[in-house]
Amino acid sequence: MRNGSTNQSGKILATSDEFVPTAFHQPGELPALPLTESEPVHWQEAMKRAIRSSQQLRKAVGLPPDSSKGVGPDGKLAGEQNFPTFAPLEFVARIEPRNADDPLLKQVLPVTAEEVEHVGFASDPVGDLNALASPGVLHKYEGRALILTTSACGIHCRYCFRREFPYQQTGSRKDDWLPSIKYLQQRTDIEEVILSGGDPLTTTDEKLDQLITALEGIPHLKRLRLHSRMPIVIPQRITGELVKRLSSSRLSAWMVIHANHPQELSESVLSGTAQLIDAGVPVLNQAVLLRGVNDQTEILTELCRRLVNHRIQPYYLHQLDRVRGAAHFEVPVETGLKMIENLRAVLPGYAIPQYVHEEAGEKSKTPILDTNREINS
Repeated sequence: MRNGSTNQSGKILATSDEFVPTAFHQPGELPALPLTESEPVHWQEAMKRAIRSSQQLRKAVGLPPDSSKGVGPDGKLAGEQNFPTFAPLEFVARIEPRNADDPLLKQVLPVTAEEVEHVGFASDPVGDLNALASPGVLHKYEGRALILTTSACGIHCRYCFRREFPYQQTGSRKDDWLPSIKYLQQRTDIEEVILSGGDPLTTTDEKLDQLITALEGIPHLKRLRLHSRMPIVIPQRITGELVKRLSSSRLSAWMVIHANHPQELSESVLSGTAQLIDAGVPVLNQAVLLRGVNDQTEILTELCRRLVNHRIQPYYLHQLDRVRGAAHFEVPVETGLKMIENLRAVLPGYAIPQYVHEEAGEKSKTPILDTNREINS
């Protein structure tokens, strides 16, 4: 298990310590600007060399140090203490140097706005803890269950709805999935398993093979879905071994990636997704509507267009889950509805994601339509 940080309520927060050796927590001198993806390293090495402080991230993209009052003696913001910075160089390479408003930078750079308390924002905005059916298993929806495969992530997005999830207290262990398997064996009504986390692709191919093999041994399971940001942030994680394992599974395997802005879709990213698609593994994308990142019609249009041009199905556009520390990302529902309306005017129907909101206790994602504008109002 990782050595997690704690917030004031004592809940254990996510870090990537479980995966990354301590020796790599203070990397040496960063590569010179501009960073590039031209010489990829093994994906595990990419995890090890990732940036781990806001000041280091600012330096990497050519910005001056943060001199705000919120910076502590160690050079870190208060929000960074509870939810550490973690940004792979492969992702940072796509950030425009010296641009403090870069949409990719905004997703990963801690800011003092995270420390402001807002009514309606909580540590568990989607009711995950109430849906915990067994150690490591969330069971919210009919016929589907989600395995918290690991607590490690390949990047720490500042809007993450599980940024305060108590992984250590919920049995989310990549070295012991037996309780999850036992629960799924007993629930014959479950047809589909979703591998989430954390990020399931921070687990090695060997470990994933063991888990998938165990799932394939449960007769009533028909479909396997992986939700991962790794194909976006560390594209070389899509290995030949992984592609072969998913495409050869007796379960119908689907990959759901997470890109919020067209700038994230580099050639190396699209090469990785093409390998999956060519092997018969469908790839879907879900995005989160984020202020200052993708809250303009032109940006979402370009994102959806690039996705479908590369055979990736736009799946969901999520209204922000109201997790504590992320209020500065929230976009009004009326704005989101107008953007979807604008998308319909310029894109075919299959290129338009469903605009949805996850509400704790509901049996499915809630589509956001003109008739339910009161969401988050």
